[in-house]
Amino acid sequence: MNEQHNEFNSVAGSEVATLAGGCFWCLEAVFLQLKGVLNVLSGYSGGSVESPTYREVCAGVTGHAEVVQVSFDPETISFREILDVFFTIHDPTTLNRQGNDMGTQYRSAIFYHTGKQKTTSEEVIAQLSADRIWDSPIVTEIAPFEHFYPAGDYHRDYFRRNSEEPYCRIVIEPKVAKLRKLFVDRLKKE
Repeated sequence: MNEQHNEFNSVAGSEVATLAGGCFWCLEAVFLQLKGVLNVLSGYSGGSVESPTYREVCAGVTGHAEVVQVSFDPETISFREILDVFFTIHDPTTLNRQGNDMGTQYRSAIFYHTGKQKTTSEEVIAQLSADRIWDSPIVTEIAPFEHFYPAGDYHRDYFRRNSEEPYCRIVIEPKVAKLRKLFVDRLKKE
């Protein structure tokens, strides 16, 4: 249990969040811009097949969600602040779907690493539900983290390397723009 990619074990005092909210390219592009985020790695969690491939996950046969593992410095950005951004950049009310991306691999999920992360996730969802931010109920899964399988190198830093691609311009760019508008004080200096 609690397998993590070695890149996330190297920074003393850091914590890891594992989040699913649609395409991992979108999540990676957003979280890489936040102060206190040390690393973001796209991959797969929440399924039953060991070491799934991208094609298997996209086919919906493994039960995995596309996720990002976010390594962060809790002295600079808290898990709650990570969740504030997470719930701002995706729709947590659509079951197994984000925009035109459909399937269980695109579900909204928080794979908690500690009891504190579980409690914080439940509190944030309860508060958002009480505040009636969305017309529909939040369907974000909260589940214990078990395994993380990194996606291939092709998926790493996808938005930066492919910013002119239609998917990047139409889907990812608006999420990044929303982050820059709503969380300007949390952005890394360029």
